[in-house]
Amino acid sequence: MPSRAFAFVKLEIKEETTFMPRRSLLAGAMLTLAATASIATAAVDVAGVSFEDSSNVAAQSLTLNGAGVRTRIMFKVYAMGLYLPQRTDTPTAIQNLPGSKRIRIVTLRDLGTDQFIDALIEGLKKNHPPEALASIQPSIDAFRNAMLTLKEAPKGTEVLIDWIPGGGTRLTVGGTRRGDDIPDERFYAALLRIWLGEQPADNDLKKRLLGSAT
Repeated sequence: MPSRAFAFVKLEIKEETTFMPRRSLLAGAMLTLAATASIATAAVDVAGVSFEDSSNVAAQSLTLNGAGVRTRIMFKVYAMGLYLPQRTDTPTAIQNLPGSKRIRIVTLRDLGTDQFIDALIEGLKKNHPPEALASIQPSIDAFRNAMLTLKEAPKGTEVLIDWIPGGGTRLTVGGTRRGDDIPDERFYAALLRIWLGEQPADNDLKKRLLGSAT
């Protein structure tokens, strides 16, 4: 009898010692999967460019509304992300959204800054009547002159176009501010229409900036 009792105790210990590690491994695997999922949603990869899920502009936390690629004649020109105080899926709602905003562009090929700014002005013309453009012409000139202080925008150049409440449109290229802030709020709204207007620079990019994956 004592030997049988001893064997029973040994069996119980064996079962416990084999079960506990499996339970621990399962819990560890679940934690790893959760951590991986968290990392996966922390950034969006667009043509090799990472767009973090959030950004900070003028002490305000912004959320990535959408990101995509500007393509022209089958060539990838730049990756772009739009950051807003909250996710919004219509151009009108974005225009009316108060607070800071950020357009982040990273070039995917070497560009001359004159090419870049000419493309922006072409987009402005497509989405605004002449009288509307005339009313913001001083802002367009200021932005153009600030951009042209650079001779070129090689592949990988980061361009930030921020709206700062109480300040204006701020241009930062390669980590360096270019020109003075442009105070006319209509100008930033006009810039947004280049990508979100009735005749956007790229229809697929527009959909993705609005948060649609298709």
